[in-house]
Amino acid sequence: MDLKYNSSRKHVSITVPSKSQVMSPHIKSIDDVIVLGINLSKFNKLTQFFICVFGVFLFYLIYGYLQELIFSVEGFKPFGWYLTLVQFGFYSIFGLVELQLIQDKRRRIPGKTYMIIAFLTVGTMGLSNTSLGYLNYPTQVIFKCCKLIPVMIGGVFIQGKRYNIADVSAALCMSLGLIWFTLADSTIAPNFNLTGVVLISLALCADAVIGNVQEKAMKLHNGSNSEMVLYSYSIGFLYILLGLTCTNGLTPAVTFCSKHPVQTYGYAFLFSLTGYFGISFVLALIKIFGALLAVTVTTGRKAMTIVLSFLFFTKPFTFQYVWSGLLVVLGIFLNVYSKNMDKIRLPSICSIWNKSEERKTRTLSQTV
Repeated sequence: MDLKYNSSRKHVSITVPSKSQVMSPHIKSIDDVIVLGINLSKFNKLTQFFICVFGVFLFYLIYGYLQELIFSVEGFKPFGWYLTLVQFGFYSIFGLVELQLIQDKRRRIPGKTYMIIAFLTVGTMGLSNTSLGYLNYPTQVIFKCCKLIPVMIGGVFIQGKRYNIADVSAALCMSLGLIWFTLADSTIAPNFNLTGVVLISLALCADAVIGNVQEKAMKLHNGSNSEMVLYSYSIGFLYILLGLTCTNGLTPAVTFCSKHPVQTYGYAFLFSLTGYFGISFVLALIKIFGALLAVTVTTGRKAMTIVLSFLFFTKPFTFQYVWSGLLVVLGIFLNVYSKNMDKIRLPSICSIWNKSEERKTRTLSQTV
């Protein structure tokens, strides 16, 4: 800021420099969203969306395949929490490496917030992994897809958001379609266990809250994706390690995995790597477009994961899968429509009726 005093006119002239002169290099790029070295801020919103969606689908489809493959190893099902521990350990290492590649390494989000996020992350991923010991994979995925409604409820209470009828309809269509999908699977190849239902339901509640908490923290403190991953998963790693040590669940898991290192640690590394890449794109979606759209994309990805599960792991087929899939597609369309109501204008019932009446009148006049 420059101050100029003019004695003849007895006034002070104040010159305010431009933002580019005042702001530090970090502040200039504070809104940049960098994922795996790609600065998404250089692209327009539509390109950002397609890049994020492509990343989520690519890495999480591989992630889902590896997850089911690991639990198909005979005798591994009781060690879901240990898999989560290994996964959190890899995530912490990946986050630390990525953070070293960023110029600004300061932690911006408070430690107390990370302790809450880490607890919710442990609940989401730990309970989800453990539930696979009691449920078949499609059923577990379907339950996870039902978090659309809790996310919207969480958005209302945590961030004070308000959703329109299209968003609500999208959540209902996608959730009902995927529930119908799993009911069809249950009638053909039932593998129902109440313990698994309780575990995945608790994971669902934690998952519904975590997206809103992450979105609020990242927008309020301008935290980076790599910072969020590093601190939330490293603190979560300590939570799980303490829990397994207190419950004597660590030794049996280590003994079993040491006998099958490739099928456990090898797959777990690839499983964690693809999951880390996937969560980076999910966090970018949350930061740019919000939790609801991010959950909508991940829900669509889960539907595709179920299809691939039937292709790679032999399962019976019924046409109920097709109808339920179409219901999910309708939900996705409603969500996209709700985000672009000003650009996409669907014809109303009245306009359709008026057009039909005009056509009838024209036809009658031509006949006369």
